[in-house]
Amino acid sequence: MVSNNSYFNRDVSWLSFNERVLQEAEDTSNPLIERLRFLGIHSNNMDEFFRVRYSYIRRLRLSKDEGLDDDLEGYTPGELLATLSKIVTDQQQRSQNIYDALKSALEEFNIEIINEKQLTAKQAEFVKHLYRDKISPALTNLMINQTKSFPFLRDKSIYLAVKLTKGENQQHSIIEVPYSVSGRFVRLPKYGKQYVMYMDDVLRHNLDSIFHTIKYDHIEAHTLKITRDAELSLDDDVSRSFMEKIQRGLRNRRVGDLVRFVYDKNIADSTLKILVDGLEVSALDTLIPGGRYHNKKDLMQFPNMENPALEYNKHKHIPHPGIDVDRSIIKALKRQDIMLFTPYHDFGTIIRLLREAAIDEKVKELKVTLYRLSDESQIISALINAAKNGKNVTVFIELQARFDEANNIKWTNRLRSEGIKVVSGVQGLKVHSKLTLIRRYEGKEKLVDYCIIGTGNYHEGTAKIYTDYHLMTSDRRLAKEARKVFQFIESPYKQYNFKHLFVSPNTTRSNIERLIDREIDHAKEGKEAKFWVKINSISDHSMIDKLYEASHAGVKIRMIVRGIFCLDLNNSKAHNITAISVVGRFLEHTRAFCFHNAGKPEYYISSADWMGRNLNRRVEVTAPIYDESIQREIRDHFEILWKDNLKSRRLDANQQNIYKVQQGPKINGQEELHEYVRKLLSKG
Repeated sequence: MVSNNSYFNRDVSWLSFNERVLQEAEDTSNPLIERLRFLGIHSNNMDEFFRVRYSYIRRLRLSKDEGLDDDLEGYTPGELLATLSKIVTDQQQRSQNIYDALKSALEEFNIEIINEKQLTAKQAEFVKHLYRDKISPALTNLMINQTKSFPFLRDKSIYLAVKLTKGENQQHSIIEVPYSVSGRFVRLPKYGKQYVMYMDDVLRHNLDSIFHTIKYDHIEAHTLKITRDAELSLDDDVSRSFMEKIQRGLRNRRVGDLVRFVYDKNIADSTLKILVDGLEVSALDTLIPGGRYHNKKDLMQFPNMENPALEYNKHKHIPHPGIDVDRSIIKALKRQDIMLFTPYHDFGTIIRLLREAAIDEKVKELKVTLYRLSDESQIISALINAAKNGKNVTVFIELQARFDEANNIKWTNRLRSEGIKVVSGVQGLKVHSKLTLIRRYEGKEKLVDYCIIGTGNYHEGTAKIYTDYHLMTSDRRLAKEARKVFQFIESPYKQYNFKHLFVSPNTTRSNIERLIDREIDHAKEGKEAKFWVKINSISDHSMIDKLYEASHAGVKIRMIVRGIFCLDLNNSKAHNITAISVVGRFLEHTRAFCFHNAGKPEYYISSADWMGRNLNRRVEVTAPIYDESIQREIRDHFEILWKDNLKSRRLDANQQNIYKVQQGPKINGQEELHEYVRKLLSKG
């Protein structure tokens, strides 16, 4: 790696994280279909990488001189593009090898993925009927020879490039694989074995029907996909509303520059040349020869084969001991703070609280920040319910949540149609904080505040697979300042003082640096000095420098970082820093840290990673944990994950994803956490 001996490149580090996902696909301790789904996650991650980061570096390469760029940790844009392309190509080949091995392994369970040449007569008849009845009406077939200009190909779609040959004459067509009909995978009638077929091969089997009006001697079809730059450019036209600018930016994104072209390596050279020329693929775009099938992200939806051994055991949600299913959550919060730890606890508890507030005659106001939402959001339903019952509901929706812009516009329009006040972000900032505020009359017309401060989105789907904290509290110190955060979002030009919460972009960085400086002072005084951090990513150079300073002063630092890790542990000042990454069944998404403070530890949870965007360009909230029982839980959660020796990798100087090895019993941290939460329930 190119290094300035201070920082590890963020994009190389991110690809190292995605390699950890590949390792899960290789891990034979994972159920077979789950391993296929990890391949899908790896592919989905890679698509987003090209749409965002690779595209950004490509733009740097096109617009700047080839000098070193500080943001690229010692690389020039051209050097970095070459490095990333090589890593991606290697991972692509590794992914294909894993897929081939998993496909063979499925056969041991009488599950076979077959192509159009392996169909029995009855299966062929089934596929013919499927094409005729469902697929044919939805098919788009673009004859290149007949079009005035090369057809526009959409990002995310899969296409078949078809070559028809008649003597010396050739015709070419591009067919978009119609996902909307029945998904990417077709389950064929069961004959002893369970057979699965790609939709691509359903089309290949029916090429004669598709091209029945064209005479040809030979026909062949190969899969291809493209990735486009997903930069969302907003114009400066003052006559347009912010939402109109977002909508226009989304339309422009659909025709963004091509940055990656993946194709079947067996495609004919003549066909490949037509595609490359027609798509205007440049030297800066990544061409990746692959296997027969692309868009492995669809493996995330590989069908359930009704064999429990092939998937994870279902974990039932564990009730929180502080919440009775038949009693008021608001009354429970008057007695104690409650922290939900999803997916071990049920995210539905938050929806229950909102629905309780919606019908509580004493509740006057509801405010909530929303970043990502599910397609059928129960959160939205509960807020609409509250508004219809006369509550004053204000919703802060971030319209610039990447790849969720269209969904958030949909929900904005739905909420406004119900008469709900919607605030669409803050100029120049993204609202990434996870906050809910409930204001309730409780005697003598006094308003009492209840709030939720979390690390994760109010999204029912991701709450099943992401680990997150949601602190539910009526503590006046926190709830009063949560109300100030909402005031700040509505009036960001005003100054607000926060004594308890750290709020980006104003005070998060300075407060974290203050806590680290205190540990440095303790180390210099000869006291025990240490802290631990659990976050998703760290790339901010200033924060990394502060960690180096603390380590050099003798502060012991432990870090669990799931994704980007830009510390260069070759740095001589980093000798007191130890870091691991845990990738397993659930996506580690909790953000928390604890500072020793000379034996009086302070605990925090946060919506923010230690990246420039979270510290400088987003509204983020970090909350102290004052409840001692919750402090113990957070401490124990970290220590359990730290002891993991099945799913944890050491984040060493080269980020080679070497599994952590330690003496003693084998520990899967996430499974141990599930057991820990279950035992807390039994203790009451």
